Amino acid sequence: MAPVLAGLDVLRRRFPALLRGRRVGLLCHQASVTRGLECAADVIGGLRGVRLRALFAPEHGVTGAAQDHAPVGAERLGPRGIAVHSLYGRRLAPEPRMLAGLDALVVDLQDVGARYYTFVWTMALAMRACGEAGVPVIVLDRPNPLGGERLEGNLPDPRFASFVGLYPLPARHGMTIAELAAYLNETHALGCDLTVVPMQGWRRAMLWEATGLPWVMPSPNMPTPATACVYPGGCLIEGTNLSEGRGTTRPFELAGAPFLDGARLALALARRGLPGVGFRAAAFEPAFHKWRGRRCGGVQVHITDPERFRPFATYLALIVEARRQAPRRFRWRQPPYEFERRRLPFDLLCGGDGIRRAIERGVPLRRLEASWRQDLARFARARRPYLLYP
Repeated sequence: MAPVLAGLDVLRRRFPALLRGRRVGLLCHQASVTRGLECAADVIGGLRGVRLRALFAPEHGVTGAAQDHAPVGAERLGPRGIAVHSLYGRRLAPEPRMLAGLDALVVDLQDVGARYYTFVWTMALAMRACGEAGVPVIVLDRPNPLGGERLEGNLPDPRFASFVGLYPLPARHGMTIAELAAYLNETHALGCDLTVVPMQGWRRAMLWEATGLPWVMPSPNMPTPATACVYPGGCLIEGTNLSEGRGTTRPFELAGAPFLDGARLALALARRGLPGVGFRAAAFEPAFHKWRGRRCGGVQVHITDPERFRPFATYLALIVEARRQAPRRFRWRQPPYEFERRRLPFDLLCGGDGIRRAIERGVPLRRLEASWRQDLARFARARRPYLLYP
């Protein structure tokens, strides 16, 4: 089988003329690398006849040093002093002055396959801004670490649109970032002159480990491909007062709080018989973030069968059981969250308040899962024309 090559490798090997003679901006981060770990800025800046004029930084910055929700500042990078424009902080989309003088914007971002991950929405806002400014966009594709077959979760209510879900996607959408670019551009009229550079050798059934590509953390709390696998559910913990394991070496796999009994929580979750997953009672002390320096009781989520594991349903069950164990101390996190100051963070992550209200009423999770089955089927049909890989 031919090795998997990301769009950046394919651009350099097969389509270097695509950028020749153009003044280019690059939206990238630390995971924008070739199979040989060369960074995108060096690769694109080194192409013959290409003038790399500016970099654009998503959440966590071009270098990935900034923690979650930390504003990213403008800076100059490297010996040539290339301007780095922040797209996470006071502004979320490029301003016309940033795009002035550019002949194209190249997007090379490693997504993790969950609608809350902000890089996709940074790309979508940049595409809309480029459409208005008349600047073509070229998206270099990268693998979805979760594969491209399975879908999970509800479709959000557009009234709850936010930077963790600007447009309706399932929690686990099963698309690559270039497929999403084409889908969003057409179905939500972004008005972008879009070109996609696809990967070589990727198949929809592939999880990250099957690609043979090196894993570079796309964000500070995404240390391994296993983290990405739990993230479509694990991120929901952010909407509560439970620790989602930030400040530990296993973010999103660990979850807990000082008021929880890990053994009881693990037993309650095991009794649910959730597929493809096991739960181990755990104790941990976050070095930063929620409950910093406090001993937390909770669980570590262990994936036993990636093909059967349902992260969204699994972590909803975890929240239900934690709330049941400590009803007086469990809390929904309060705003602000991701530039939203009014709605509850959990509702933003879920794309509506229906799931939270159902949990509060004690609605069985199997009924919740059944309620979004038709929406997932409609989304599966809607995305089909934009899928690039078998």
